[in-house]
Amino acid sequence: MPSKKRKKRGGERRVIHPRNKYSENPPDFGLLASLYPSFEPYVFYSLDGRPRIDWTDFNATRELTRVLLLHDYGLNWWIPDGQLCPTVPNRSNYIHWIEDLLASDLIPCTRGNSVVKGFDIGTGANCIYPLLGASLLGWTFVGSDVTDVAIEWANRNVKSNPHLSELIEIRRVDTETKIFDAEELQNKQKDNINSYVDSTNTVSVDMGPSPSFSLRSQSVKNSYHGPPVLVGVVKDGESFDFCMCNPPFFVTMEEAGLNPKTSCGGTPEEMVCLGGEEAFITRIIEDSAQLKHAFRYLFYALPCIIILLKPAIQFPACSFVPLYFRWYTSMVGRKSNLNILTSKLWNVGVTVVKTTEFVQGQTSRWGLAWSFMPPSKKMLFSHVTEKKNLSFMLEGLQRQHSAFHVLQSVESFFCSSGASCKLNASTFNIDITASQNHCNTILKSETQNENEAVQCKNELEISSTSNDNNCQSDDLQFRISVFQQIPGTLLVRSTLHQKESSSSGLFSLIFKQLEKVLKNKFCTERVSADGSCSNLRR
Repeated sequence: MPSKKRKKRGGERRVIHPRNKYSENPPDFGLLASLYPSFEPYVFYSLDGRPRIDWTDFNATRELTRVLLLHDYGLNWWIPDGQLCPTVPNRSNYIHWIEDLLASDLIPCTRGNSVVKGFDIGTGANCIYPLLGASLLGWTFVGSDVTDVAIEWANRNVKSNPHLSELIEIRRVDTETKIFDAEELQNKQKDNINSYVDSTNTVSVDMGPSPSFSLRSQSVKNSYHGPPVLVGVVKDGESFDFCMCNPPFFVTMEEAGLNPKTSCGGTPEEMVCLGGEEAFITRIIEDSAQLKHAFRYLFYALPCIIILLKPAIQFPACSFVPLYFRWYTSMVGRKSNLNILTSKLWNVGVTVVKTTEFVQGQTSRWGLAWSFMPPSKKMLFSHVTEKKNLSFMLEGLQRQHSAFHVLQSVESFFCSSGASCKLNASTFNIDITASQNHCNTILKSETQNENEAVQCKNELEISSTSNDNNCQSDDLQFRISVFQQIPGTLLVRSTLHQKESSSSGLFSLIFKQLEKVLKNKFCTERVSADGSCSNLRR
Protein backbone atom coordinates (compact mmCIF):
# COMPACT_ATOMS: atom_id res chain seq x y z
CA MET A 1 0.00 0.00 0.00
CA PRO A 2 2.71 2.58 0.82
CA SER A 3 4.26 2.14 -2.62
CA LYS A 4 0.91 2.83 -4.28
CA LYS A 5 0.53 6.05 -2.32
CA ARG A 6 3.95 7.22 -3.36
CA LYS A 7 3.08 6.58 -7.01
CA LYS A 8 -0.18 8.46 -6.59
CA ARG A 9 1.53 11.50 -5.14
CA GLY A 10 4.16 11.37 -7.87
CA GLY A 11 1.46 11.30 -10.52
CA GLU A 12 -0.14 14.42 -9.08
CA ARG A 13 3.11 16.35 -9.08
CA ARG A 14 4.15 15.57 -12.61
CA VAL A 15 2.29 18.66 -13.81
CA ILE A 16 4.90 20.90 -12.17
CA HIS A 17 8.52 20.26 -13.04
CA PRO A 18 10.38 18.40 -10.26
CA ARG A 19 13.27 20.89 -10.41
CA ASN A 20 10.92 23.84 -10.11
CA LYS A 21 11.58 25.61 -6.79
CA TYR A 22 7.87 25.45 -6.03
CA SER A 23 7.25 21.75 -6.77
CA GLU A 24 7.60 20.82 -3.09
CA ASN A 25 7.23 24.26 -1.48
CA PRO A 26 4.58 26.55 -2.99
CA PRO A 27 4.98 30.27 -2.25
CA ASP A 28 4.10 31.08 1.37
CA PHE A 29 2.25 34.41 1.17
CA GLY A 30 2.29 34.82 4.96
CA LEU A 31 6.06 34.38 5.16
CA LEU A 32 6.66 36.70 2.21
CA ALA A 33 4.42 39.36 3.80
CA SER A 34 6.44 39.20 7.02
CA LEU A 35 9.73 39.53 5.14
CA TYR A 36 8.72 42.16 2.58
CA PRO A 37 6.63 45.05 3.96
CA SER A 38 5.70 46.20 0.45
CA PHE A 39 3.88 42.89 -0.10
CA GLU A 40 2.09 42.80 3.27
CA PRO A 41 -0.83 45.13 2.31
CA TYR A 42 -1.86 42.74 -0.48
CA VAL A 43 -2.16 39.66 1.76
CA PHE A 44 -5.35 38.76 3.58
CA TYR A 45 -6.52 35.62 5.38
CA SER A 46 -9.52 33.53 4.30
CA LEU A 47 -11.98 31.87 6.69
CA ASP A 48 -9.85 28.73 6.79
CA GLY A 49 -6.87 30.79 7.98
CA ARG A 50 -4.88 30.59 4.75
CA PRO A 51 -3.01 33.67 3.49
CA ARG A 52 -4.24 34.76 0.06
CA ILE A 53 -4.01 37.63 -2.41
CA ASP A 54 -6.56 39.17 -4.74
CA TRP A 55 -5.63 37.76 -8.16
CA THR A 56 -7.80 40.39 -9.86
CA ASP A 57 -5.54 43.16 -8.50
CA PHE A 58 -2.68 43.87 -10.93
CA ASN A 59 -0.64 45.58 -8.20
CA ALA A 60 -0.90 42.48 -6.02
CA THR A 61 0.19 40.07 -8.75
CA ARG A 62 3.04 42.37 -9.80
CA GLU A 63 4.30 42.70 -6.22
CA LEU A 64 4.09 38.93 -5.76
CA THR A 65 6.22 38.41 -8.87
CA ARG A 66 8.72 41.00 -7.64
CA VAL A 67 9.18 39.43 -4.19
CA LEU A 68 9.34 35.88 -5.56
CA LEU A 69 12.08 36.82 -8.01
CA LEU A 70 13.97 38.62 -5.26
CA HIS A 71 13.43 36.04 -2.50
CA ASP A 72 13.94 32.85 -4.51
CA TYR A 73 16.22 33.94 -7.36
CA GLY A 74 18.03 37.02 -6.07
CA LEU A 75 16.72 39.12 -8.97
CA ASN A 76 15.80 42.79 -8.93
CA TRP A 77 12.76 43.31 -11.13
CA TRP A 78 9.92 45.68 -11.96
CA ILE A 79 7.53 46.57 -14.78
CA PRO A 80 5.36 49.66 -15.35
CA ASP A 81 1.59 49.61 -15.12
CA GLY A 82 -0.23 47.72 -17.86
CA GLN A 83 2.65 45.51 -19.00
CA LEU A 84 2.25 41.74 -18.89
CA CYS A 85 3.05 40.38 -15.42
CA PRO A 86 4.40 36.81 -15.58
CA THR A 87 3.72 34.06 -13.07
CA VAL A 88 7.07 32.80 -11.83
CA PRO A 89 6.27 29.08 -11.25
CA ASN A 90 4.78 28.68 -14.72
CA ARG A 91 7.68 30.42 -16.46
CA SER A 92 10.15 28.31 -14.47
CA ASN A 93 8.44 25.16 -15.76
CA TYR A 94 9.15 26.27 -19.33
CA ILE A 95 12.83 26.93 -18.58
CA HIS A 96 13.28 23.52 -16.94
CA TRP A 97 11.52 21.77 -19.83
CA ILE A 98 13.96 23.31 -22.30
CA GLU A 99 16.76 22.22 -19.97
CA ASP A 100 15.42 18.66 -20.28
CA LEU A 101 15.28 18.90 -24.08
CA LEU A 102 18.91 20.03 -24.25
CA ALA A 103 20.06 17.39 -21.77
CA SER A 104 18.27 14.54 -23.53
CA ASP A 105 20.80 14.42 -26.38
CA LEU A 106 17.91 13.51 -28.66
CA ILE A 107 19.15 16.31 -30.90
CA PRO A 108 22.95 16.50 -30.56
CA CYS A 109 24.65 19.82 -29.91
CA THR A 110 26.81 20.96 -32.84
CA ARG A 111 27.44 24.58 -31.87
CA GLY A 112 30.86 23.74 -30.44
CA ASN A 113 30.20 25.96 -27.43
CA SER A 114 29.57 24.71 -23.91
CA VAL A 115 27.53 27.79 -22.95
CA VAL A 116 23.86 27.38 -23.84
CA LYS A 117 22.47 30.22 -25.95
CA GLY A 118 18.75 30.96 -26.24
CA PHE A 119 16.54 33.36 -28.18
CA ASP A 120 13.43 34.76 -26.49
CA ILE A 121 10.82 35.89 -29.03
CA GLY A 122 8.95 38.87 -27.57
CA THR A 123 10.80 39.07 -24.27
CA GLY A 124 8.56 41.91 -23.06
CA ALA A 125 9.24 44.53 -20.43
CA ASN A 126 9.42 41.72 -17.85
CA CYS A 127 12.31 39.90 -19.60
CA ILE A 128 11.39 36.92 -17.42
CA TYR A 129 12.84 34.05 -19.45
CA PRO A 130 16.34 35.50 -19.96
CA LEU A 131 16.50 36.50 -16.28
CA LEU A 132 15.46 33.05 -15.06
CA GLY A 133 17.60 31.15 -17.55
CA ALA A 134 20.69 33.23 -16.85
CA SER A 135 20.31 33.20 -13.05
CA LEU A 136 19.35 29.54 -12.70
CA LEU A 137 21.52 27.92 -15.35
CA GLY A 138 24.05 30.47 -16.56
CA TRP A 139 22.57 30.53 -20.07
CA THR A 140 23.11 33.42 -22.47
CA PHE A 141 20.14 35.04 -24.18
CA VAL A 142 19.03 37.36 -26.92
CA GLY A 143 15.61 38.80 -26.13
CA SER A 144 13.71 40.56 -28.91
CA ASP A 145 10.80 42.99 -28.86
CA VAL A 146 9.19 45.79 -30.86
CA THR A 147 7.87 48.48 -28.49
CA ASP A 148 9.85 51.28 -26.87
CA VAL A 149 8.46 50.46 -23.41
CA ALA A 150 9.38 46.77 -23.69
CA ILE A 151 12.93 47.53 -24.86
CA GLU A 152 13.46 50.19 -22.19
CA TRP A 153 12.23 48.12 -19.26
CA ALA A 154 13.82 44.87 -20.41
CA ASN A 155 17.15 46.71 -20.48
CA ARG A 156 16.42 48.20 -17.05
CA ASN A 157 15.73 44.75 -15.61
CA VAL A 158 18.96 43.42 -17.07
CA LYS A 159 21.00 46.38 -15.77
CA SER A 160 19.39 46.00 -12.34
CA ASN A 161 21.13 42.62 -12.15
CA PRO A 162 24.74 43.46 -13.10
CA HIS A 163 25.91 39.89 -12.47
CA LEU A 164 23.77 38.87 -15.47
CA SER A 165 24.25 41.87 -17.76
CA GLU A 166 26.95 40.16 -19.82
CA LEU A 167 24.69 37.18 -20.46
CA ILE A 168 21.63 38.98 -21.86
CA GLU A 169 21.24 41.10 -24.99
CA ILE A 170 18.01 42.97 -25.66
CA ARG A 171 17.42 43.41 -29.39
CA ARG A 172 14.96 45.77 -31.02
CA VAL A 173 13.04 44.28 -33.94
CA ASP A 174 13.24 46.43 -37.05
CA THR A 175 9.60 46.78 -38.05
CA GLU A 176 10.70 48.09 -41.46
CA THR A 177 12.58 44.88 -42.26
CA LYS A 178 11.19 43.02 -45.25
CA ILE A 179 9.82 39.61 -44.36
CA PHE A 180 10.97 37.17 -47.07
CA ASP A 181 8.88 34.17 -47.95
CA ALA A 182 10.52 30.81 -48.60
CA GLU A 183 11.22 31.31 -52.32
CA GLU A 184 12.53 34.85 -51.82
CA LEU A 185 14.84 33.66 -49.07
CA GLN A 186 16.26 30.90 -51.25
CA ASN A 187 16.83 33.34 -54.13
CA LYS A 188 18.52 35.73 -51.70
CA GLN A 189 20.88 32.97 -50.58
CA LYS A 190 21.54 32.03 -54.23
CA ASP A 191 22.44 35.61 -55.06
CA ASN A 192 24.85 35.81 -52.10
CA ILE A 193 26.70 32.68 -53.22
CA ASN A 194 26.60 33.38 -56.95
CA SER A 195 27.94 36.89 -56.43
CA TYR A 196 31.21 35.35 -55.22
CA VAL A 197 31.20 32.62 -57.85
CA ASP A 198 30.55 34.94 -60.78
CA SER A 199 33.27 37.34 -59.70
CA THR A 200 35.87 34.59 -60.33
CA ASN A 201 34.46 33.46 -63.72
CA THR A 202 35.25 29.96 -62.54
CA VAL A 203 32.11 28.03 -61.70
CA SER A 204 28.40 28.36 -61.23
CA VAL A 205 26.39 26.55 -58.58
CA ASP A 206 22.97 25.02 -59.21
CA MET A 207 20.96 25.35 -56.01
CA GLY A 208 18.20 22.99 -57.15
CA PRO A 209 14.46 23.45 -57.13
CA SER A 210 12.68 25.72 -54.72
CA PRO A 211 11.42 23.96 -51.61
CA SER A 212 7.68 23.67 -51.25
CA PHE A 213 6.04 25.18 -48.21
CA SER A 214 2.49 23.93 -47.83
CA LEU A 215 1.79 26.55 -45.19
CA ARG A 216 1.89 29.23 -47.89
CA SER A 217 -0.98 27.63 -49.76
CA GLN A 218 -3.32 28.06 -46.83
CA SER A 219 -5.80 30.89 -46.46
CA VAL A 220 -4.16 34.19 -45.56
CA LYS A 221 -7.28 35.48 -43.84
CA ASN A 222 -5.90 34.78 -40.37
CA SER A 223 -2.19 34.65 -41.19
CA TYR A 224 0.35 36.70 -39.27
CA HIS A 225 1.29 40.03 -40.85
CA GLY A 226 3.07 41.69 -37.93
CA PRO A 227 6.74 42.55 -37.32
CA PRO A 228 9.47 39.98 -38.07
CA VAL A 229 9.70 37.07 -35.64
CA LEU A 230 12.91 35.14 -36.42
CA VAL A 231 13.79 35.80 -40.06
CA GLY A 232 14.98 39.40 -40.18
CA VAL A 233 15.76 39.43 -36.44
CA VAL A 234 18.35 36.67 -36.10
CA LYS A 235 21.60 37.93 -37.59
CA ASP A 236 23.71 36.25 -40.25
CA GLY A 237 26.09 33.79 -38.67
CA GLU A 238 24.22 33.47 -35.39
CA SER A 239 23.37 30.04 -34.00
CA PHE A 240 21.32 29.16 -30.94
CA ASP A 241 20.53 26.08 -28.91
CA PHE A 242 16.87 27.02 -28.73
CA CYS A 243 14.27 29.70 -29.15
CA MET A 244 11.28 30.16 -26.86
CA CYS A 245 8.12 32.22 -26.98
CA ASN A 246 5.10 33.21 -24.93
CA PRO A 247 2.95 34.13 -27.95
CA PRO A 248 -0.08 36.43 -28.11
CA PHE A 249 -2.85 33.97 -27.26
CA PHE A 250 -5.84 36.08 -28.32
CA VAL A 251 -7.44 37.65 -31.38
CA THR A 252 -8.89 40.68 -29.56
CA MET A 253 -8.33 42.45 -26.25
CA GLU A 254 -11.97 41.76 -25.41
CA GLU A 255 -11.23 38.04 -25.58
CA ALA A 256 -8.09 38.53 -23.49
CA GLY A 257 -10.07 40.27 -20.75
CA LEU A 258 -12.85 37.70 -20.38
CA ASN A 259 -11.43 36.05 -17.27
CA PRO A 260 -12.79 38.03 -14.30
CA LYS A 261 -10.73 36.02 -11.79
CA THR A 262 -7.24 37.18 -12.74
CA SER A 263 -5.41 40.35 -13.66
CA CYS A 264 -1.95 39.97 -15.13
CA GLY A 265 -1.97 43.07 -17.31
CA GLY A 266 -0.74 42.95 -20.86
CA THR A 267 -0.64 45.34 -23.81
CA PRO A 268 -2.19 44.61 -27.23
CA GLU A 269 1.30 43.93 -28.59
CA GLU A 270 1.77 41.23 -25.92
CA MET A 271 -1.71 39.71 -25.90
CA VAL A 272 -3.23 40.01 -29.36
CA CYS A 273 -2.53 39.37 -33.03
CA LEU A 274 -4.65 38.60 -36.09
CA GLY A 275 -5.36 34.87 -35.98
CA GLY A 276 -4.25 34.58 -32.35
CA GLU A 277 -1.66 32.10 -31.17
CA GLU A 278 -2.20 29.71 -34.06
CA ALA A 279 -1.22 32.38 -36.60
CA PHE A 280 1.75 33.60 -34.54
CA ILE A 281 3.19 30.13 -33.90
CA THR A 282 2.58 29.27 -37.56
CA ARG A 283 4.87 32.20 -38.42
CA ILE A 284 7.54 30.75 -36.11
CA ILE A 285 7.14 27.42 -37.94
CA GLU A 286 7.46 29.16 -41.32
CA ASP A 287 10.53 31.07 -40.15
CA SER A 288 12.11 27.90 -38.78
CA ALA A 289 11.60 26.20 -42.15
CA GLN A 290 13.21 29.15 -43.92
CA LEU A 291 16.20 29.12 -41.59
CA LYS A 292 16.54 25.36 -42.11
CA HIS A 293 16.74 25.78 -45.87
CA ALA A 294 19.11 28.73 -45.57
CA PHE A 295 21.42 26.52 -43.52
CA ARG A 296 21.04 23.60 -45.93
CA TYR A 297 21.86 25.60 -49.07
CA LEU A 298 24.87 27.33 -47.59
CA PHE A 299 26.20 24.16 -45.96
CA TYR A 300 26.05 22.00 -49.09
CA ALA A 301 27.14 24.69 -51.51
CA LEU A 302 30.20 25.69 -49.48
CA PRO A 303 32.35 22.58 -50.12
CA CYS A 304 31.89 22.96 -53.88
CA ILE A 305 32.90 26.59 -53.73
CA ILE A 306 35.95 25.93 -51.55
CA ILE A 307 37.18 23.15 -53.85
CA LEU A 308 36.53 24.85 -57.17
CA LEU A 309 37.35 28.45 -56.45
CA LYS A 310 40.82 29.91 -56.18
CA PRO A 311 42.35 29.64 -52.69
CA ALA A 312 43.18 33.33 -52.70
CA ILE A 313 39.54 34.39 -52.73
CA GLN A 314 38.42 35.75 -49.38
CA PHE A 315 34.84 35.16 -48.21
CA PRO A 316 33.15 37.26 -45.53
CA ALA A 317 32.92 35.08 -42.45
CA CYS A 318 29.19 35.57 -41.91
CA SER A 319 28.28 34.48 -45.42
CA PHE A 320 28.85 30.78 -44.86
CA VAL A 321 28.33 30.29 -41.15
CA PRO A 322 25.32 28.05 -40.44
CA LEU A 323 22.21 29.90 -39.38
CA TYR A 324 20.10 27.57 -37.25
CA PHE A 325 18.47 26.58 -33.98
CA ARG A 326 18.88 23.21 -32.35
CA TRP A 327 15.35 23.39 -30.90
CA TYR A 328 12.44 25.67 -31.74
CA THR A 329 9.85 25.96 -28.96
CA SER A 330 6.73 27.88 -28.06
CA MET A 331 4.11 27.92 -25.35
CA VAL A 332 0.55 27.09 -26.51
CA GLY A 333 -2.59 28.30 -24.76
CA ARG A 334 -5.19 26.02 -26.36
CA LYS A 335 -4.77 22.27 -26.40
CA SER A 336 -6.95 22.14 -29.54
CA ASN A 337 -4.19 24.00 -31.39
CA LEU A 338 -1.56 21.35 -30.66
CA ASN A 339 -2.83 18.94 -33.33
CA ILE A 340 -3.16 21.76 -35.86
CA LEU A 341 0.36 23.04 -35.24
CA THR A 342 1.87 19.55 -35.10
CA SER A 343 0.41 18.77 -38.53
CA LYS A 344 1.96 21.93 -39.90
CA LEU A 345 5.32 20.93 -38.43
CA TRP A 346 5.32 17.55 -40.17
CA ASN A 347 4.37 19.31 -43.41
CA VAL A 348 7.55 21.40 -43.36
CA GLY A 349 9.81 18.40 -42.73
CA VAL A 350 10.71 18.46 -39.04
CA THR A 351 12.42 15.36 -37.65
CA VAL A 352 11.20 15.60 -34.05
CA VAL A 353 8.15 17.05 -32.30
CA LYS A 354 7.85 17.10 -28.51
CA THR A 355 5.02 18.39 -26.33
CA THR A 356 4.44 18.85 -22.63
CA GLU A 357 1.89 20.37 -20.27
CA PHE A 358 2.47 23.23 -17.83
CA VAL A 359 -0.04 23.57 -14.98
CA GLN A 360 -0.13 26.24 -12.30
CA GLY A 361 -3.18 26.21 -10.06
CA GLN A 362 -6.18 25.96 -12.37
CA THR A 363 -4.38 27.41 -15.40
CA SER A 364 -3.04 25.03 -18.04
CA ARG A 365 -0.63 25.71 -20.89
CA TRP A 366 1.32 23.46 -23.26
CA GLY A 367 4.84 23.43 -24.58
CA LEU A 368 5.58 22.62 -28.25
CA ALA A 369 9.11 21.90 -29.47
CA TRP A 370 10.52 20.79 -32.82
CA SER A 371 13.78 20.35 -34.67
CA PHE A 372 15.00 19.78 -38.23
CA MET A 373 18.21 18.05 -37.17
CA PRO A 374 18.46 14.26 -37.38
CA PRO A 375 17.82 12.68 -33.97
CA SER A 376 20.69 10.76 -32.44
CA LYS A 377 18.42 7.94 -31.23
CA LYS A 378 15.09 6.40 -32.04
CA MET A 379 12.05 7.83 -30.31
CA LEU A 380 9.89 5.46 -28.31
CA PHE A 381 6.20 6.16 -27.86
CA SER A 382 4.27 4.93 -24.84
CA HIS A 383 0.74 3.77 -25.59
CA VAL A 384 0.16 2.93 -21.94
CA THR A 385 0.39 6.58 -20.95
CA GLU A 386 -2.14 7.55 -23.60
CA LYS A 387 -4.65 5.03 -22.22
CA LYS A 388 -4.18 6.04 -18.58
CA ASN A 389 -4.38 9.80 -19.17
CA LEU A 390 -7.25 11.21 -21.20
CA SER A 391 -8.46 14.76 -21.65
CA PHE A 392 -10.77 16.98 -23.63
CA MET A 393 -11.56 20.67 -23.93
CA LEU A 394 -14.73 22.57 -23.07
CA GLU A 395 -14.77 25.72 -25.16
CA GLY A 396 -17.30 28.51 -25.47
CA LEU A 397 -18.40 28.48 -21.82
CA GLN A 398 -20.54 31.39 -20.66
CA ARG A 399 -19.39 33.59 -17.77
CA GLN A 400 -21.90 32.03 -15.36
CA HIS A 401 -20.31 28.60 -15.82
CA SER A 402 -17.13 28.10 -13.84
CA ALA A 403 -14.75 25.19 -13.32
CA PHE A 404 -16.61 24.37 -10.11
CA HIS A 405 -19.93 24.04 -11.99
CA VAL A 406 -18.29 21.56 -14.35
CA LEU A 407 -16.81 19.70 -11.39
CA GLN A 408 -20.26 19.41 -9.79
CA SER A 409 -21.66 18.02 -13.04
CA VAL A 410 -18.87 15.43 -13.14
CA GLU A 411 -19.74 14.42 -9.58
CA SER A 412 -23.43 14.13 -10.46
CA PHE A 413 -22.60 12.05 -13.57
CA PHE A 414 -20.81 9.37 -11.54
CA CYS A 415 -22.88 9.54 -8.34
CA SER A 416 -26.06 8.87 -10.31
CA SER A 417 -24.67 5.42 -11.11
CA GLY A 418 -23.78 4.74 -7.49
CA ALA A 419 -20.01 5.25 -7.92
CA SER A 420 -18.03 6.59 -4.97
CA CYS A 421 -16.95 10.22 -5.45
CA LYS A 422 -14.71 12.38 -3.28
CA LEU A 423 -14.72 16.01 -4.44
CA ASN A 424 -11.89 18.38 -3.48
CA ALA A 425 -13.06 21.92 -4.21
CA SER A 426 -9.70 23.50 -3.37
CA THR A 427 -7.77 21.47 -5.97
CA PHE A 428 -10.67 21.11 -8.44
CA ASN A 429 -10.57 17.35 -8.74
CA ILE A 430 -12.70 14.31 -7.91
CA ASP A 431 -11.41 10.88 -6.93
CA ILE A 432 -13.78 8.22 -8.23
CA THR A 433 -14.13 4.51 -7.55
CA ALA A 434 -16.51 2.66 -9.88
CA SER A 435 -17.34 -1.04 -9.70
CA GLN A 436 -18.26 -3.23 -12.64
CA ASN A 437 -21.95 -2.65 -11.95
CA HIS A 438 -21.42 1.12 -11.81
CA CYS A 439 -19.68 0.99 -15.19
CA ASN A 440 -22.56 -1.03 -16.62
CA THR A 441 -25.06 1.54 -15.40
CA ILE A 442 -23.11 4.49 -16.87
CA LEU A 443 -22.60 2.95 -20.27
CA LYS A 444 -26.11 1.53 -20.63
CA SER A 445 -27.78 4.79 -19.60
CA GLU A 446 -25.61 7.06 -21.74
CA THR A 447 -25.14 4.97 -24.92
CA GLN A 448 -27.09 6.55 -27.75
CA ASN A 449 -26.40 4.72 -30.99
CA GLU A 450 -26.20 1.10 -32.11
CA ASN A 451 -22.46 1.05 -32.86
CA GLU A 452 -21.61 2.40 -29.42
CA ALA A 453 -23.99 -0.12 -27.84
CA VAL A 454 -22.20 -3.02 -29.52
CA GLN A 455 -18.79 -1.70 -28.50
CA CYS A 456 -19.90 -1.18 -24.91
CA LYS A 457 -21.45 -4.66 -24.77
CA ASN A 458 -18.21 -6.25 -25.96
CA GLU A 459 -16.15 -4.32 -23.41
CA LEU A 460 -18.52 -5.25 -20.61
CA GLU A 461 -18.48 -8.95 -21.57
CA ILE A 462 -14.69 -9.00 -21.70
CA SER A 463 -14.42 -7.27 -18.35
CA SER A 464 -17.05 -9.53 -16.73
CA THR A 465 -15.28 -12.66 -17.97
CA SER A 466 -12.00 -11.37 -16.58
CA ASN A 467 -13.57 -10.60 -13.22
CA ASP A 468 -15.07 -14.11 -13.00
CA ASN A 469 -11.53 -15.50 -13.24
CA ASN A 470 -10.14 -13.22 -10.51
CA CYS A 471 -10.71 -13.44 -6.79
CA GLN A 472 -10.27 -9.72 -6.23
CA SER A 473 -12.69 -7.06 -7.38
CA ASP A 474 -11.28 -4.87 -10.11
CA ASP A 475 -12.88 -1.49 -9.49
CA LEU A 476 -11.90 1.44 -11.65
CA GLN A 477 -10.09 4.09 -9.61
CA PHE A 478 -9.36 7.37 -11.32
CA ARG A 479 -9.22 11.12 -10.85
CA ILE A 480 -11.04 13.81 -12.84
CA SER A 481 -9.45 17.27 -12.75
CA VAL A 482 -10.75 20.53 -14.20
CA PHE A 483 -8.33 23.28 -15.22
CA GLN A 484 -8.92 26.86 -16.33
CA GLN A 485 -7.05 27.46 -19.59
CA ILE A 486 -8.14 30.78 -20.96
CA PRO A 487 -11.42 32.66 -20.46
CA GLY A 488 -14.31 30.52 -21.65
CA THR A 489 -12.17 27.38 -21.99
CA LEU A 490 -11.65 24.52 -19.53
CA LEU A 491 -9.54 21.39 -19.70
CA VAL A 492 -11.04 18.20 -18.25
CA ARG A 493 -8.45 15.51 -17.58
CA SER A 494 -8.75 11.99 -16.20
CA THR A 495 -5.97 9.82 -14.79
CA LEU A 496 -6.41 6.09 -14.16
CA HIS A 497 -4.70 5.14 -10.89
CA GLN A 498 -4.21 1.42 -11.51
CA LYS A 499 -1.13 0.33 -13.39
CA GLU A 500 -3.08 -2.57 -14.92
CA SER A 501 -6.77 -3.35 -14.73
CA SER A 502 -9.04 -5.85 -16.44
CA SER A 503 -11.64 -3.06 -16.54
CA SER A 504 -9.28 -0.51 -18.07
CA GLY A 505 -10.90 -1.04 -21.46
CA LEU A 506 -13.99 0.66 -20.05
CA PHE A 507 -12.04 3.70 -18.90
CA SER A 508 -11.90 5.45 -22.26
CA LEU A 509 -15.53 4.57 -23.05
CA ILE A 510 -16.80 6.05 -19.79
CA PHE A 511 -14.66 9.16 -20.23
CA LYS A 512 -16.01 9.59 -23.74
CA GLN A 513 -19.56 9.46 -22.38
CA LEU A 514 -18.65 12.09 -19.80
CA GLU A 515 -17.23 14.28 -22.54
CA LYS A 516 -20.47 14.09 -24.50
CA VAL A 517 -22.60 14.95 -21.45
CA LEU A 518 -20.48 17.95 -20.43
CA LYS A 519 -20.28 19.35 -23.96
CA ASN A 520 -24.04 19.05 -24.38
CA LYS A 521 -24.54 20.93 -21.12
CA PHE A 522 -21.83 23.61 -21.27
CA CYS A 523 -20.57 24.14 -24.83
CA THR A 524 -22.17 26.91 -26.87
CA GLU A 525 -21.14 25.12 -30.07
CA ARG A 526 -23.45 22.44 -31.39
CA VAL A 527 -22.34 18.96 -30.38
CA SER A 528 -22.00 16.46 -33.22
CA ALA A 529 -23.08 12.84 -33.07
CA ASP A 530 -19.62 11.65 -32.05
CA GLY A 531 -19.61 13.96 -29.04
CA SER A 532 -17.21 16.59 -30.39
CA CYS A 533 -17.73 20.33 -30.53
CA SER A 534 -16.59 22.40 -33.46
CA ASN A 535 -12.91 23.39 -33.18
CA LEU A 536 -12.38 20.85 -30.41
CA ARG A 537 -9.78 18.13 -30.83
CA ARG A 538 -8.43 15.40 -28.64
